[in-house]
Amino acid sequence: MVERAGVEERFELDSAGTYGGHAGDLPDSRMRSAASARGYLLTHRARRFREDDYYDFDRIIVMDDRNYEDVSRLAPERKYLQKVYRFVEFCRHHPQWSYVPDPYYEGREGFELVLDLLEDGCQGVIDEVLNARK
Repeated sequence: MVERAGVEERFELDSAGTYGGHAGDLPDSRMRSAASARGYLLTHRARRFREDDYYDFDRIIVMDDRNYEDVSRLAPERKYLQKVYRFVEFCRHHPQWSYVPDPYYEGREGFELVLDLLEDGCQGVIDEVLNARK
């Protein structure tokens, strides 16, 4: 989305999970397929979130309350918690969701819903970052 908007030089993006059991794996094949149908190529490999991410990134955005708690425990100091956000805080068109649900047991519709939420929230992040730097 940042490439499509022509603002990739203003973003450094990464993805990490709080569970390390999938480190090195590609995203679930069903998510890759659903994302591909929308024009997204998911080629990144899973890695575990680490304390250094607090130093390396301005925002740490989590999908649900469990992730929020897990990531918060790794904060080197309390002041770094101001960098942690729930993803749905950036969603503008899905106010009914208080978290991003895990699609893995919901079938195709689950992956489509998560992609809807991701597109909504990612646009919200892009808008916020661009407006904050004006």
